[in-house]
Amino acid sequence: MKEYETVIGLEVHVELATKTKIFCGCSTAFGGAPNTHTCPVCTGMPGSLPVLNKQVVEYAMAVGIATNCEINRKNIFDRKNYFYPDNPQNYQISQLYHPICVNGHVDIQTEDGVKSIGIHEIHMEEDAGKLVHDEWEDCSLVDYNRSGVPLIEIVSEPDMRSAEEVIAYLDKLRLIVQYLGASDCKLQEGSMRADVNLSVREKGSKEYGTRTETKNLNSFKAIARAIENERNRQIDLIEAGEEVVQETRRWDDNKEYSYAMRSKEDAQDYRYFPDPDLVPVSIDDAWYDRVKAAQPEFRDEKKARYVKEFDLPEYDADILTGEKKLADLFEATTAICNKPKKVSNWLMGETMRLMKDRSMEASDLTFAPENLAKIIELVDSSAINNNVAKEVFELVFTDNIDPDQYVEEKGLKTVHDEGALRATVEQVIADNPQSVEDYRGGKEKALGFLVGQTMKAMKGKADPGMINKLLKELL
Repeated sequence: MKEYETVIGLEVHVELATKTKIFCGCSTAFGGAPNTHTCPVCTGMPGSLPVLNKQVVEYAMAVGIATNCEINRKNIFDRKNYFYPDNPQNYQISQLYHPICVNGHVDIQTEDGVKSIGIHEIHMEEDAGKLVHDEWEDCSLVDYNRSGVPLIEIVSEPDMRSAEEVIAYLDKLRLIVQYLGASDCKLQEGSMRADVNLSVREKGSKEYGTRTETKNLNSFKAIARAIENERNRQIDLIEAGEEVVQETRRWDDNKEYSYAMRSKEDAQDYRYFPDPDLVPVSIDDAWYDRVKAAQPEFRDEKKARYVKEFDLPEYDADILTGEKKLADLFEATTAICNKPKKVSNWLMGETMRLMKDRSMEASDLTFAPENLAKIIELVDSSAINNNVAKEVFELVFTDNIDPDQYVEEKGLKTVHDEGALRATVEQVIADNPQSVEDYRGGKEKALGFLVGQTMKAMKGKADPGMINKLLKELL
């Protein structure tokens, strides 16, 4: 049986984190009521004129520098002409002939080691609006809030050969963009979207097969499933003696199935020409140098520093730097309490557990590092025990309460009065003769039960170590 190789290139759209749109002053905030973040420019009214948002250029430059691209010092906006209801001007302002960034690459880790994935170009463009399909009324509505939101499109070379490589590449891009602060890259909100261009060919062949483009991919899992599905679909067609059609396909993740949307257009179908309303963007040395100097410490360097500077295990450093928000919280909390391993344990343990329970992302975390540092100090000073600390942290996590104040008001401080504790332990021993007998008979688990009963009697406010010591002494 023939062996096939998958050839994959990606077009990744990233919504930039500007407060206003690319060519007007309308808000880019996600989730507003339909058609409330609009004006004559982003709804394509006749006679309206675009004015370029400088921050868009700076974000695009920053991403280009971070992905080893050449920055075109003179780049031009073009009109990409097509008719669609969510495209109010009947053209999209984009860049074809002179994009801002070209010839870059990022390195990913694969099973076979490090692999370089080429970046053909990065260009700036405006987003389209959004169609909302109303099945009850059997009609489609259009919301132009997203129209004019600034995008960069990162176009890779066809260098990826598997879903694993695609996910590694996307994760690398996501972290680069997040560390730059250029976007939150939330796939579920559409601020990062990937279109997969995929073809198959016989192993060893130098010629590319016919490619398809798969859209509507809003999670890494959906992307992996769509790639596997499309690879198998194309191989089945070839094995059956049929041709693969160059087309755009839409992925339905619920049905794990794709279907044809339209034939795949080429650049000439859009009749690109330079936008007459926008002057070329000129980037001088001073501007370029300023953007380059502002590049942050990225994940790989940060991970190495955490191991060296904070003596963290590689595993901890890998988890903490995998989300910029976690890394920021770790550094800010450690700066306050100077206990890096304990901060790491709280972030990787209770924080991530609560995030999972609430289906939250790291970027949704709102608690102050000062409050996590206070909990660590309260535990270290034996003012509260671990069980109380977890209870208090849950309120810090949800409501960012002040731990010191809460512990004081609720009377949660650990009881260190040995006399009071001894009296409680004696009562627990008197109330549980069977467990006492079991322990004296060699059943160590019985001691754990008696510790638990004492903690219950003390309403969780005792030191388990002291209870253990007293129980052994009295027994």
